[in-house]
Amino acid sequence: MKAALPEALLLALQQRFGPRCNTSLAMREQHGRDESPIDMPPPDVVVFAESVEEIAFVLGLAHAHAVAVIPYGTGTSLEGHVLAVQGGISLDVSRMNKILAVHAEDLTVTVQAGVTRKQLNEELRHAGLFFPIDPGADASLGGMAATRASGTNAVRYGTMRENVLGLTVVSGQGQVLPTGTRARKSSAGYDLTRLFVGSEGTLGVIAEVTLRVYPLPEAVSAAVCFFASVDAAVQTAIQIIQLGVPIARCELLDANAVRAVNAHDKLGLREAPMLLMEFHGSPASVAEQAQTVQAIAGEFGGKDFEWATTPEARTKLWTARHHAYLSALQTRPGCRCVTTDSCVPISRLAEIINASVEEVEAAGLPYYIVGHVGDGNFHMAYLIDPAIAQERETAERLSHQMVRRAIQLNGTCSGEHGIGLHKQGFLLEEAGELAVDMMRNIKKALDPRGIMNPGKIFRA
Repeated sequence: MKAALPEALLLALQQRFGPRCNTSLAMREQHGRDESPIDMPPPDVVVFAESVEEIAFVLGLAHAHAVAVIPYGTGTSLEGHVLAVQGGISLDVSRMNKILAVHAEDLTVTVQAGVTRKQLNEELRHAGLFFPIDPGADASLGGMAATRASGTNAVRYGTMRENVLGLTVVSGQGQVLPTGTRARKSSAGYDLTRLFVGSEGTLGVIAEVTLRVYPLPEAVSAAVCFFASVDAAVQTAIQIIQLGVPIARCELLDANAVRAVNAHDKLGLREAPMLLMEFHGSPASVAEQAQTVQAIAGEFGGKDFEWATTPEARTKLWTARHHAYLSALQTRPGCRCVTTDSCVPISRLAEIINASVEEVEAAGLPYYIVGHVGDGNFHMAYLIDPAIAQERETAERLSHQMVRRAIQLNGTCSGEHGIGLHKQGFLLEEAGELAVDMMRNIKKALDPRGIMNPGKIFRA
C-alpha cells in the first residue's frame, strides 16, 4: 500500500543530491514504466546515484524511514520490474557507467552497474575480446544480472548466471557487500553471487559486476533458412542441438515475425518460418558447422539458405531480429504486447510450440513467435488492444495454458525475463508453496523492512 513520502527523507535526499534528486512528474513517469503492458502510478522521487557510497546513503535513509526503493537501469524489462508498487524512490544507476578494470589475461572485466552491453563490447573489441550475453535491448549490465538475462548467444555461452563471477551489492540496510572473486570457480561457502543474480532488485542493489569475457572468434558466419512450417524449423533446431553442433546462435522467427521485420527494416525476406543462425570458430570449423546444419535443415525441408559473412550483413540480420518486438507493435498501431517466456527441455520444444500455436489460432488473437530455440526458450507474443478487456483476458488465459504445459514438461515459466509483477502466480505453480516461502524467508533475512523493490517476484 502506498504511503506518503516522509518530508525529512525528501529533504535529506535533496540536500545530498541537489538536482540529481528529481520530483517532476515527467521524470517520475519515465521511471514508472517499462516494456510490460502493466500500468501503475509513478514513484515519488527519482534519485541518480553516481557511486557505491551514494547508493548506500539512499538505502540507509530508506531503511530508516521504511520507504520503498526500486533500482532502475535502462527500463527495458518486460515484467514490470521497475514499477513503483508502493511508490517510494526510483534509484537510477545509469550514470554509474564506468568500466573499472579489464583483465584481458584472465578474461575478466569489472564494471559499474550502469554500463550497457554495447558500451562494454565497444571497449572490449580493442583488446580482441567480447561479452556474449545479448538480450536484444542495450540493457545495463546491473539490470541484466538482476534479471538473470540471457538472449541469442546463450545456447553456446550460457546466461548471466554462468558469466557473473562476482558483485558489489548494497543491502537494504545500506551495507556494502562484495561477493565472489575473479577466480573461475570457488567452493567457499554459500554462493551469494548466484543468490543476487536473478533477485530482481528485491534483496539489494547491484552496484558493480565482475564478468567473464571471451576472445573474439576468428571467423563468424550467419545464415537464414526457411521452412514450410514452424514445426519443421523447430525439429531442425532440436536435431542440431542433439547432434552436438556447437552453434553460437539459433533463433526462430515465425511467418508473422518475418512479415513484421520485413515491413520495419525493408529486408525482403521470404515470409515463412525462419531459422537465423550464427557460427563461431576457426574458418574450417565454421564451414564444417554450417555444412552440417545445412544438411540437417534439408532433411526437414529447409530451403533458400542465405549466408551473411560480412559484419555489415550479419549486423543487418541480427538488428532485424532484435527489432521484432517493435516491428510487431507497428503492425497494429496502439496495441500493447503481452509476452511469454517459456523454456522447456529441448526434446519437448516442438510439442509446446505446436500446441500453443493451435490455441492462439483458435482464439483469433494477433501474435508472433520468436525464440532462442537452441536452448528450448521461446516467446509467444500476443498483440492486444488495451481498450478491449476481453483481448487482455484472452492473452492471459493463453499464456497461463502455455505455462502450465511448460511446467508439465519439466520446463519453466520464465527462461530469461524474470518474474516481476506479471508472473508471480506462475512462480507459485512452478516452484510450490514451500519453495516460495523459503524465498520469502531469504528476503526477510536480507531486507527486514521489505523496502527493496517490494511486490516483485512474490506478493508482500
